[in-house]
Amino acid sequence: MTVVKSPLPEPDRQVTFDALQNTLVDLLGLSLIGKQAHWNIVGPRFRSIHLQLDEVVSTARSYADTVAERAAALGLAPDGRPETIASAFTLPSPKDGWLRDEDVVQLLAETLGAAIGRLRERIKATEEADPVSQDLLIAITSELEKQRWMFEAENWPRDN
Repeated sequence: MTVVKSPLPEPDRQVTFDALQNTLVDLLGLSLIGKQAHWNIVGPRFRSIHLQLDEVVSTARSYADTVAERAAALGLAPDGRPETIASAFTLPSPKDGWLRDEDVVQLLAETLGAAIGRLRERIKATEEADPVSQDLLIAITSELEKQRWMFEAENWPRDN
């Protein structure tokens, strides 16, 4: 059943849906990783990184909502169900238990870096299919790159 008719031709619709749905999965997963680390971080930089993780979670959740609403506006049903996220999410995740502050910083830098790489691929894919969705993906990439930079700066200089 189609509730909202897509203004995009079918091939462009599918490219755009794939980009938006995969971004939704990455953002919802990123918000869960951020909260898991937020609850389990330990170490001398606990407080500052604990608060920084809240920024990542807030950003990821806000953009997840925007991405899902963009998909819906195009007549594409977004899927943010837990089982969908669990089966499709493949970004780096934390181990269970307590997490040292420097490990959290490294994990978030890696996870954000992987998400950014995927977003850049989706930006290319949507260039002709849907420039409006591409613009949204560019904005998300910009914000995640800022967050990644902040985590990278936390562990500088690195001894290892």
